[in-house]
Amino acid sequence: MTENEMIEKELAKLIDIREAFLNYLDANIPKDKQGIAFDFSGDPTLDAKSVHEHFYKLDYQARKIRGFLVKKLGLRP
Repeated sequence: MTENEMIEKELAKLIDIREAFLNYLDANIPKDKQGIAFDFSGDPTLDAKSVHEHFYKLDYQARKIRGFLVKKLGLRP
């Protein structure tokens, strides 16, 4: 697998993880009257452990990709 293919694969994972996080939020936080933005006015309660698990996966994947890109582009971390 080439370096570019590996980066593409990791970016696809990031998109999947982000989508799972947004789906979790959609399932647990009501939308406003227009159905676009989250409506926090009712102070919805989320399971902190689940939120952390989703965020951790998203953050880990983003940091992983950052490492590949820093190396690929010859940037200083």
